[in-house]
Amino acid sequence: MKLVVVAVGQRVPAWAETAYDDYAKRFPPELRLELKAVKTEPRTSGKPPPALMAAERGRIEAAIPKGARVVVLDERGERVTTAQLSGRLTAWMNDGRDVALLIGGPDGLDPALRDAADERLRLSDLTLPHAFVRVMLAEQLYRAWSVMVGHPYHRE
Repeated sequence: MKLVVVAVGQRVPAWAETAYDDYAKRFPPELRLELKAVKTEPRTSGKPPPALMAAERGRIEAAIPKGARVVVLDERGERVTTAQLSGRLTAWMNDGRDVALLIGGPDGLDPALRDAADERLRLSDLTLPHAFVRVMLAEQLYRAWSVMVGHPYHRE
């Protein structure tokens, strides 16, 4: 199974790329973590936010694996603990489909894309930089997997 992080934005600081890659390589072969960065629609075009998000939606949809469960990261999404995320990960693995986790651009995700998702989760009540969200998501997915397999990485 693959966990595919589809994130708007192709340029991130080197520290974020390094940290994301560090977590991604920790996953076992049967649960791979993959990043698909899609182009941000230029904010200098004068287009209103709905048009910008619609353009990004097309790129995001093209990056989602066929048949994948779609999980959007959204400030209005459901709050979950690490243990609950581990339970979700177990259910996702039992389902057998790949999972696409979507991170929107500067204006967020297009409402139609957000509303069509299978699930909506929030990582934090705080506003986080997009590069940091990638790292935090990778770390939390790794932590959820470690709980699932009884690894001592997580302690309660």
